[in-house]
Amino acid sequence: MMKKAVIFDLDGTLSDSIYSIKYSGDKMLENFGYGPFPVEQYKYFIGDGAANLVKRVLTASGDTELVHFEEAYALYREIFKENCMYRVRPYEGIPELLATLKAQEIRIAVLSNKPHEETVNVIETLFGKGFFDVIQGQKENVAIKPSPEGVFRILEQLSLKAGDIVYLGDTATDMKTGRNAGVFTVGALWGFREKQELEEGGADVMIGYPLELLRYT
Repeated sequence: MMKKAVIFDLDGTLSDSIYSIKYSGDKMLENFGYGPFPVEQYKYFIGDGAANLVKRVLTASGDTELVHFEEAYALYREIFKENCMYRVRPYEGIPELLATLKAQEIRIAVLSNKPHEETVNVIETLFGKGFFDVIQGQKENVAIKPSPEGVFRILEQLSLKAGDIVYLGDTATDMKTGRNAGVFTVGALWGFREKQELEEGGADVMIGYPLELLRYT
């Protein structure tokens, strides 16, 4: 397909980070006498930014009016900042995929709804500083996914157009992001969500192992 770049989601795509999110969420909830929740439930709390994560765990705890949201959100951000690498690791096959893409001179970028500072921290800890060409986490002045704004910013930084890239993610939010940006969108079946969600989100194709992505670059 002669693509020039791949944009990756982070949580559930590049890194298995569910325990860092669960740890931080449960620690935050303790302050209000709520929680904990199991890992499988956290896989559905996440995906749309930290604020929505906090709203979902509070709602599931019974705070349906989100009375504690402002305090809980600030506390979660504080806890997560200190624990964003808790039990985080790359998925099997990801390091090999990234090395192959770089050897083929295909550029690599990250687009995450995780707060930007923690996104950079995780990427640089796992893969090294300067390994990725662009890292884009959640920033106040950029709409979160499924808005295509983050994709467009990455394209601008790489001086590329939509037809030049592949977008890889593990949730319907990611599939919608890719489709909203007009890019070829691949669903990662090793992540946090099920095949049906990726299909309904509009994945162009789905893959079960990272190195399969090379078929589409």
